Amino acid sequence: MKIIGVGCGPGMLTEEAIREISRATTIYGSHRAIELAQSHISFGCAVKTIDDFKNLKKLPPDAVILSTGDPMLAGLGYLAGEVIPGISSLQVAAARLHIPISRVSVVVAHGKGHEKGMQETIEEVKQGKIVFLLADPKFNVQELYTRLTTLSLPMKVALCENLGYPEERILIQEIQSPPRPAESLYSLVIGNF
Repeated sequence: MKIIGVGCGPGMLTEEAIREISRATTIYGSHRAIELAQSHISFGCAVKTIDDFKNLKKLPPDAVILSTGDPMLAGLGYLAGEVIPGISSLQVAAARLHIPISRVSVVVAHGKGHEKGMQETIEEVKQGKIVFLLADPKFNVQELYTRLTTLSLPMKVALCENLGYPEERILIQEIQSPPRPAESLYSLVIGNF
């Protein structure tokens, strides 16, 4: 099995990923992942949209699975097989904000990990780290901002929406008047940067 990162937006595929996608005979992926790789999928390749992510481990050993962003950043890298990296939203955010990745702590708050994500974010900020927070649309951003404000530490919040897409938007504000997500495809960079 090959798990290929297709990047966080258009044009963010690596040459290795393009080569492997163009060779594939059967590709599985979310609608978004397939869309990002579409121009490199060979004619005649069977393309199957993934509807049930719980059964991915049951795919055949020769399967090629597309993962948005990078498979090892809240992606499909947990699956057995060769992982081919993609350009992640973390890399793009760090580049756009001129923040060395070595200063960043990644917090994933998807699905049931909302409270844990809030606690981890607060602890990392207290330690002086810059947090890159991946959250889903149900994550209570306002609650996080309220808790962070009580720390009385100097910090900014960068709201990163649609990274890598033409409609990309990065809004940086102080924690006292933090930016609110308008899109469902967003991440936050939080800390003293």
